[in-house]
Amino acid sequence: MADLPRRIASTGGEVVIASERAVTMYESFKFAAARRVDKTIYLSGVIAGPARGEGRDVEAFKAQLRRAFADIGATLEAAGASFAHVAMINTFHVWESDNFDGDRNAQLGAFIAVKDEFMPPPHPAWTAVGTTGLAQDTGVVEIQMTAHL
Repeated sequence: MADLPRRIASTGGEVVIASERAVTMYESFKFAAARRVDKTIYLSGVIAGPARGEGRDVEAFKAQLRRAFADIGATLEAAGASFAHVAMINTFHVWESDNFDGDRNAQLGAFIAVKDEFMPPPHPAWTAVGTTGLAQDTGVVEIQMTAHL
C-alpha cells in the first residue's frame, strides 16, 4: 500500500492522489485524480453506475452517486479543499442506458438530490452534457469538478 495521499510536484502546484484506486488510475491510465495549479484544483471525472449485482433503479443510482461523491470529497480533502470550494461541475450523462431504469428527468432528479446532500447552496456553475458512452461500460454519469481555494 502506498502512503496516501500522495503528492507529486508539478508546474505551479502538485498532483494529488488520495486513494489506492487513484494510484492505479495514475499508473495504468496516466491521469491524475486531481491536479492543483496555484489556487485552482482540477478534478478528473469520477464515474457513477452500477457495480456487479447492484440495482438500476433510481434509489440504487442514488447510492452509486453517493459513492462517487464520497470519492470526490476524499480527493478534495486531500487537496486541501471541500465541496464548498467547488466553482464548476461538468457532468456527462448516458441518458439512454441499460445501466439505469429511468428517463433523463429521473436521472437528473436523482443527481440533483444527491448533489444537494453534499453541496448545499450557494450552488456552483454546472454544465450537463449527454453522451452515448463513458470509459466504464456500466457508467451512467461522469462527474468532473473544478475547485478554487
